[in-house]
Amino acid sequence: MSFPGVRGSSPEQCHGVLDLAGRALAAESARYEAMGWMRGTSGNLSVTLSRDPLRLAVTASGLDKGALTAGDVVEVDADGQAVPGQVKAPSAEAGLHARIAGAAGAGAVVHVHAMAPVLAAEFWPDGVELRDLEMLKGFGRRAHDDVVTVPVVPNDQDMRVLGDAFEAGFRADTPALIVARHGIYVWGDDLAHARQRLECLEWLLRFRTRLYRAFEGSPQ
Repeated sequence: MSFPGVRGSSPEQCHGVLDLAGRALAAESARYEAMGWMRGTSGNLSVTLSRDPLRLAVTASGLDKGALTAGDVVEVDADGQAVPGQVKAPSAEAGLHARIAGAAGAGAVVHVHAMAPVLAAEFWPDGVELRDLEMLKGFGRRAHDDVVTVPVVPNDQDMRVLGDAFEAGFRADTPALIVARHGIYVWGDDLAHARQRLECLEWLLRFRTRLYRAFEGSPQ
């Protein structure tokens, strides 16, 4: 699902777009919460509303992701700040969503706290290498003769620091970022595309970490 730009639209049209985005974000959040990837109030999702200027709809802060409603969404600018007139506060990580959307041209960004990416970052803090696995096709890469390195950056509470680290290692053909001891960001053309990539990548990282641990840390 994609969303039309809201700039230049009437207040009624803007509200309608945000409502549509909120419904989609709530449904996706409930899906991830049921999978155990958005425990407590953790994680956040966004969709891009317009490019010029950059505007995103981001899930609101501090809410149970399994019980969001269409109204639990905030429109933010290119810095991740709520645009005037918003009632709720956006996720504190909205700034990184905006940096990713701007650099990657993403239509949606999903951030979850699945365990496999966090474990993988512990084993391979300089980047997680994947190769010769069929599931890489679902992540948008070739199953063979293609080395995929998922970047890992240290965690930081300053989204500008994380944004700079993301852009420093950004590759257009690798739509993911692991934040060490925190979680993973994956993006795509829309929420369904980002979900497909995330689910495939989570499987790949789970396989990689389990294989590594099965051989007691021997290189694989």
